Amino acid sequence: MTYLFNDPAQFASEWIAGYAAAHRDKIYPVDGGIIRVHRAKPGQVVLVIGGGSGHFPAFGGFVGQGLAHGAALGNVFAAPSAQQICNVAQAVDAGGGILFCYGNYAGDVLNFNQAQQRLRAMGIDVRSVVVTDDIASASIAEKHKRRGIAGTLPVFKAAAVAADAGKSLDEVVGIATLANERVRTIGVAFSGCTLPGGDKPLFEVAAETMEVGMGIHGEPGLERMAATTADGVAEILLEKLLAETPAMIENLVGTRVGVILNGLGAVKYEELFVVYRKIDQLLSARGLTIVAPVVDELITSFDMAGISLTLFWLDDTLEQTWIAAADTPAFQRGRVEQIKENKVDRVQTKDKNRLTVGSAESQAAAAVVLAALEAARAVIDAQQEELGRLDAVAGDGDHGIGMQRGLTAAVEAAQEALAAKAGAGTVLVVAGEAWSDRGGGTSGALWGIMLRSLGNSLGDQVRPDIAMLATGIASALHDVAAAGQAQLGDKTMIDVLHPFSAALATSVHSSLSISTVWSAAADIADQAAEATKNLLPKIGRARPHAQKSLGTPDAGAVSMALIIRAVDQTLRTLCTKTTTVK
Repeated sequence: MTYLFNDPAQFASEWIAGYAAAHRDKIYPVDGGIIRVHRAKPGQVVLVIGGGSGHFPAFGGFVGQGLAHGAALGNVFAAPSAQQICNVAQAVDAGGGILFCYGNYAGDVLNFNQAQQRLRAMGIDVRSVVVTDDIASASIAEKHKRRGIAGTLPVFKAAAVAADAGKSLDEVVGIATLANERVRTIGVAFSGCTLPGGDKPLFEVAAETMEVGMGIHGEPGLERMAATTADGVAEILLEKLLAETPAMIENLVGTRVGVILNGLGAVKYEELFVVYRKIDQLLSARGLTIVAPVVDELITSFDMAGISLTLFWLDDTLEQTWIAAADTPAFQRGRVEQIKENKVDRVQTKDKNRLTVGSAESQAAAAVVLAALEAARAVIDAQQEELGRLDAVAGDGDHGIGMQRGLTAAVEAAQEALAAKAGAGTVLVVAGEAWSDRGGGTSGALWGIMLRSLGNSLGDQVRPDIAMLATGIASALHDVAAAGQAQLGDKTMIDVLHPFSAALATSVHSSLSISTVWSAAADIADQAAEATKNLLPKIGRARPHAQKSLGTPDAGAVSMALIIRAVDQTLRTLCTKTTTVK
């Protein structure tokens, strides 16, 4: 269980505030995460990492001298938003380029890619290296699909050491890529984890069994087997890792290797050392030389009982980055040079965009948009626990609370925009930006894209009609599918958005009222959401749980249908006699 929390929705922001207060000598809080307390040298490359909360010390614990310059920190088990990532990146930018480095999860990839595009548009050179060390999550032939877990540390460290040494961005990217190619991890779990506010674990492992290869969010592993001794676990993990020795390693004898034995949250340090004793014996017996081993908690999952083992296959260059000194709140090695100058004392915050006043007709439509968002918030508030339950079947159980956070922020932003006399398009755009920023994760990013796309289509000058709405929804469908790389039949929100968009398009030339057209399309959306129970997920975090999710509708599809129906009720109240939005 997670015992100490206040409002679960505020857990991430509250732990970050406390963490920053406890380590003022090393880190500084910014909007969206934390940064080193001392600025990088002018003209040097900087490293920005990040991920969801709930995995401490990953990722905030790895900010400091010898490691990352900044970390974007999302909500519990949710990727940081693109805006959070941009805020952290701009706070540490020293003019030499930025490397993003993070684990390979759909939400992280989506949001870091968006942030990269935004920063490049500002003229900042940004690259990305995505860590893929978890051998249980895909075959070696599909290494690009593997998750990033404890092997993120040596990749982060390699990149940071190169950056602080003054190497070019190309060189920093190259060494981080090399480190990722030479790191392998596998874990084993004996129980699932419980999120703040949850009354039961997200996933359960049967008594006296263990899941070999289970991920840090409870993703299923390679196999479930009877629990064994500490020595037995060490042998199982090591044999699986050695079976994936990188091709460039021709002979184990004499090879130097970094080793990480990581506790996932509930396993005590004494237990870790019992296991490490056997790992040391087995590696030494095979003729390998262990370099600077780490036995610690490095990437956790609240109270999950389990461990992971990482092998980092070294060459001369990588060995120097691995043994280099570092001093962060959660990782110390050797002695770093003390910096007394260039300390961060203030970070310039970005002013809010000035809103363009809309026409009278568009302002009237904007009031309908706000009412629809408020209705959507009400239905998601009512269904938050059920959405979490649906998500926990094949995901991490946070969909409901993430949607709740995002819609709350969207409504607040829309209210401010409407008070400033913005039109319907601008209200949708600012609501989408707020949703993406506060909601985080995959759903936050996709709903942000959806509202921005629709808002850009509607504009601020004319009263939207059925044709404009159909065009805007079609544009949103295109942009969401492109960003999320989802197709019809993948068991995602696309399976609702696609038929809903098609239904609107078929009524463009009818004389029916906008509320009648939307209501008929909402019926189709409801049916489509229910039909996702017969689909197997093909992308995202639910993909490894494919069989487990059969018979349960997709949480994202259900929440989309609920919101479409909430908008339907708003339109029937406010727009019953016209083909345009009053």
